Amino acid sequence: MTNPVTEHYQKLLGPVYSWMIGDVEAATARADAELEAVGLPLSGAGTAIDLGAGFGMHSLPLARRGYEVIAIDNYQPLLADLRSRAGSLPIRTVVADLLHFKTHVAQPVDVILCMGDTLTHLVDLASVEALFDAAAAALVRGGVFVLTFRDYVSAELLGDSRFIYVRSDENRILTCFLEYSNATVQVHDVLHERVAGQWLLRLSSYPKLRLSPEWVVSALSTRGFTARRETGLSGMVRVIARR
Repeated sequence: MTNPVTEHYQKLLGPVYSWMIGDVEAATARADAELEAVGLPLSGAGTAIDLGAGFGMHSLPLARRGYEVIAIDNYQPLLADLRSRAGSLPIRTVVADLLHFKTHVAQPVDVILCMGDTLTHLVDLASVEALFDAAAAALVRGGVFVLTFRDYVSAELLGDSRFIYVRSDENRILTCFLEYSNATVQVHDVLHERVAGQWLLRLSSYPKLRLSPEWVVSALSTRGFTARRETGLSGMVRVIARR
């Protein structure tokens, strides 16, 4: 069975993802500033893994800081974009499920990132816990696991507030609609595109996990991390966990 998140990216979101972000260089600069605020270890040395790397918003700043970066994503065209932007930077791109990242790592690493709401794309809590176990096993002592994700638990959107404008230009309009259930929020992406002078409608949806920030911190703490919650970019929760 096809993973609904993978299918959604292939069908709709992946081809417009960089466009959705807007100014890619500005977004990368914001990511660089966020990494500065995190306080990464061994600046200028070490190995870092970027889970859900996409077009390299975090991989590029990591590599510019001197890390050997393994950039993992399951959507190859975005990694191809990253490869074209990386030049001679020490970044290895891998098309893979992020839960299997350890098969692509030969030795313990210093930094693992799982940012930009990637965590909520996993299929269930057991998968989240499996990722936390893998991260704990892969990091060196003193290594850092950084996560950012949206809190779909603490403040559920109601009524018309569930309709969210994302981005538009003269040829595209992207909005989304959120539909809540107990464990997930179904994200319905609504994309209007102008093709040959006609507006076409494309629809696709996928589930995101509703993860309590308190649960994430607790789950990491039980695995030997010292974890703290902060406010991340664009209203996301940021959790910094150190081994």
